[in-house]
Amino acid sequence: MTILEAIKKRHSVRSYITKKIPEDIWQELTAAINACNNEGGLHMQLVTDDADAFHTLLAHYGKFRNVRNYIALIGPKTADLDEKIGYYGEKIVLQAQILGLNTCWVALTFGKGAVRKKCEIKRGEKLVCVLALGYGETQGEFHKVKKISEICKNEMEMPKWYKTGLECALLAPTAMNQQKFAFARDGSTVSVRSTGGVYSKIDLGIVKYHFEIGAGMKNFQWK
Repeated sequence: MTILEAIKKRHSVRSYITKKIPEDIWQELTAAINACNNEGGLHMQLVTDDADAFHTLLAHYGKFRNVRNYIALIGPKTADLDEKIGYYGEKIVLQAQILGLNTCWVALTFGKGAVRKKCEIKRGEKLVCVLALGYGETQGEFHKVKKISEICKNEMEMPKWYKTGLECALLAPTAMNQQKFAFARDGSTVSVRSTGGVYSKIDLGIVKYHFEIGAGMKNFQWK
C-alpha cells in the first residue's frame, strides 16, 4: 500500500478486536515513531497491552471498545507543539495504516492519569492527545468532505499538483470532521490557515502533511 492509498483508505476506528499485533509490526511502528521524534523534537511513545487508559466513563461515552494499544503524543511546551503533534502524529497514523492497523485520534475521551503512569513525561513536556491503535472491528466509515471551492479561492487554471494536494487535505481527519481550514496560492507558494474550531492547531498540522503528500514538496513551498 502506498501512502496515497493509505490516505484514501484510512478512517477513524473506535472498536477493536483482541488480535495481537505481531512483533515485526511493532518494530516498524516504533522505528517510525523514533524517526518522527528525532525530526520533530518530540517525545511520542508507544504503549501496548494497556486497558486502563480507555477504561473510563469518557471512553465509554466516546464509544471506544477493546482499546489496549495507543501512542501517547508528547512534546515540549512550545508555541507550535500542537501543530507539530498533528503533523508528525498523522505521519504515524498513515504508517500504521500501511502496516494494516487502524487508528483514531483521541483528544479528550481517555484517562490522562493512566497514560501518565505508563509514559515518561519530562519537565517542560506536555501530553497533547493519544492515538488509539490496533486491528479494528471494521475499517471505519467515510465521512462527507467539503468541496475544493469551499477551502480555497476559485482559480481559472489550477495546477494539477495543487488540486491533488487539496484533495488529500480534504481527506485529513479533523476534530468533529469540521474541516475548518482555508488554502491560498501565489504561484508555487502556498499558505493554509485555520478558520476556527476546537483543536485547530492540531488539525492544521494534519492537513499540512496531507497536502504535502498530494502536492509533492518539489512543486511548492509554504509561505
